[in-house]
Amino acid sequence: MTHIPFETRPAGCNDPLWRYSKNPIIDRYHIPSSNSIFNSAVVRFGDGFAGVFRCDNKAVQMNIFAGFSKDGINWDINPDPIQFEAGNTDMIVSEYKYDPRVTWIEDRYWITWCNGYNGPTIGIGYTFDFKTFYQCENAFLPFNRNGVLFPQKIDGKYALLSRPSDNGHTPFGDIFVSYSPDMKYWGEHRCVMRPTPFEESAWQCTKIGAGPIPILTDEGWLLFYHGVITTCNGYRYSMGAAILDRENPAKVLYRSRYYLLGPAAPYELQGDVPNVVFPCAALTEGNKVCVYYGAADTVTGLAFGYIDEIIDFVKQHHYNGNLPK
Repeated sequence: MTHIPFETRPAGCNDPLWRYSKNPIIDRYHIPSSNSIFNSAVVRFGDGFAGVFRCDNKAVQMNIFAGFSKDGINWDINPDPIQFEAGNTDMIVSEYKYDPRVTWIEDRYWITWCNGYNGPTIGIGYTFDFKTFYQCENAFLPFNRNGVLFPQKIDGKYALLSRPSDNGHTPFGDIFVSYSPDMKYWGEHRCVMRPTPFEESAWQCTKIGAGPIPILTDEGWLLFYHGVITTCNGYRYSMGAAILDRENPAKVLYRSRYYLLGPAAPYELQGDVPNVVFPCAALTEGNKVCVYYGAADTVTGLAFGYIDEIIDFVKQHHYNGNLPK
């Protein structure tokens, strides 16, 4: 098995996640057309890694691109965006694509992204080799963002997290889970969790959204997510985590009161959209985890941690109020 990127905790650091010392790993001008490369998805593939990357061009048009890496840090990203073929539908219209996630389920790599079809909704596609890609029916009506699949079926059905939204910069947002028998028709929508009251946990009081593919642990599904507070200088995005019930992921067992990683490094504080840490992918190896995140909507960074320590941190500093019944 190919080893994931990992760097041990720096001396004197007691945080549950810590940044890679050579962040950012992908600069905004990594391919000739790009203005920024961030909020992207990475998985193991072959003897290395593959990914689907959000690369906004210099017209600030949003699209997704395939890439490959031997070590998960140094990436060769295709300079041309992914061109989809018809999957379970001939309707493969996209006005834009951004913020992808990728996971292996059964026999192929499934991709979700925010797809432009009369507003933002959840696009779904798949690939076997990261060379040929197939687009499926959109999961939902507009408006929706942050579509994140579970890496295995739950009670025989595909499961998908999302955040219903509006057509703009969404000053609200709850996380829902939905189910499908066939990756085409979705239903059984259930609210998972909502933003917190300001006085309880202010970093996530405006909106929340699912991040990387959930990780199955002995405690349940470990879900990294982003939380947003509205400040006098605009939105501020940080990363938290929750533990969801294994059989019923609409049930939250524990949830961060404290954030795991907030914008603090220069490349997180300054960029096209300042003050943003936005996780989109995570790789595990035993107890180790590395999280890929977008920084200031401009570049891509890495953070590391240990799964058991993160779970302990969430359980010790948890917020269980304001959960749906």
